[in-house]
Amino acid sequence: MEVVNPATNERIATYEEDSTAEVEAALTRATDAFEQWRDVSLRERQELLVSAGEVLRDRKREWAELMTREMGKPISQAVAEVEKCAWLCDHYAEYASVYLADDHHPSPPGTTVKTRYDPLGTVLAVMPWNYPFWQVFRFAATSLTAGNVGLLKHASNVPGCAMAIEEIFREAGYPEGVFQSLLVPSDLVDDIVEDDRVRAATLTGSGPAGRAVASTAGATLKKTVLELGGSDPFVVLDDADLDAAAETGAWARNMNGGQSCIAAKRFIVHDAVYDEFLDRLVSEVDSLTVGDPMDEETDVGPQARQNLMAELHEQVEASVAAGATVLTGGEPLDRDGAFYPPTILTDVPADCPAADEELFGPVAAVFRVGDEEAAIEQANDTRFGLGASIWTEDRERGERVAGRVDAGCTYINQYTKSDPRVPFGGVKDSGYGRELSEAGIKEFVNRKTVWVE
Repeated sequence: MEVVNPATNERIATYEEDSTAEVEAALTRATDAFEQWRDVSLRERQELLVSAGEVLRDRKREWAELMTREMGKPISQAVAEVEKCAWLCDHYAEYASVYLADDHHPSPPGTTVKTRYDPLGTVLAVMPWNYPFWQVFRFAATSLTAGNVGLLKHASNVPGCAMAIEEIFREAGYPEGVFQSLLVPSDLVDDIVEDDRVRAATLTGSGPAGRAVASTAGATLKKTVLELGGSDPFVVLDDADLDAAAETGAWARNMNGGQSCIAAKRFIVHDAVYDEFLDRLVSEVDSLTVGDPMDEETDVGPQARQNLMAELHEQVEASVAAGATVLTGGEPLDRDGAFYPPTILTDVPADCPAADEELFGPVAAVFRVGDEEAAIEQANDTRFGLGASIWTEDRERGERVAGRVDAGCTYINQYTKSDPRVPFGGVKDSGYGRELSEAGIKEFVNRKTVWVE
């Protein structure tokens, strides 16, 4: 596996893929580790999670720079990602015992009936490159603390991050085999999912990858959680605070180089405020600094790989050919690295990439709608259903609109985000299952009924 710095196009590291024998050994270690780990008290697991948070914070600059080198995330955002992972560890260190407490049920006199939450075993996580620490930790913190053991198949362009996360758990004191990273190509994932020693799988990534894992897991009757793509609507109604909406919208579309499943992608704006909002949005977008991701002042770094930037530009060109108008941006920057500028498209016709595909980069598609009903219809005119952001100064109106938008997460007067305290996940082609909060830690457990006479 070759790692290329997307800001410079320079090769910075090479990693050897794990052999078949090494994968087999990892599966055996995981199975053996589970037999001991499942009996470790929840309190001890929570204490280890505290230690993991400390390791993250103690070396956060080191981990952040690794992310930035491997996938181009601006350094300030990379530091924030490490800090968020530590917060996640803190949250489950405090609340896992609450979330996993036995549930007691009504029962006949003289009997006790309860549900307990037992671990399943080895869980395989197939994770993406865009949030190379956060995506992994929100799986690992929950699954390991519930008593499972984890195998990570990370994206092939962030192998250093994969090995660093394994190091973090090891340094925090987790026993050997409880968390392991596998450096393997994607075409070996099915074989690993099929292995009898793997009891469940979770994937964050593309729709085709999710369908492949779900199909293989389904054939072997294994639980899966999938967090797939998104084409999140950012709905601006006629009574919205336009300054706040434009400022937040520019950030929500372009943070992490626009490479986020829950980035604001389709701006759906009421006709009464369309022109005024659009002027503000263009101004905010044009004020963003595109540059060296190691510079603290950079807002937007490179795309994670050259081929991803090329695919994004093809989507923009196809949308323009279909009738869309480029207000700003729209061409790769003439510099070393995979730099694509923050871009705004208007007059976007139906059935072009900007309208019905996920644009995984800093490209915003803006749509004009006549009223609230049309805004809801446009928001739902997508096969995806991950997040949505709705802007209105009438909270009741916001909740009414949120209730009719097909999405797993809806946010009123703020951008869509993930938070350890609340469930996260999607509907339709954005996947199923939930991560984070109580819902997330209970995804990979055996909800065991215990009836005692």
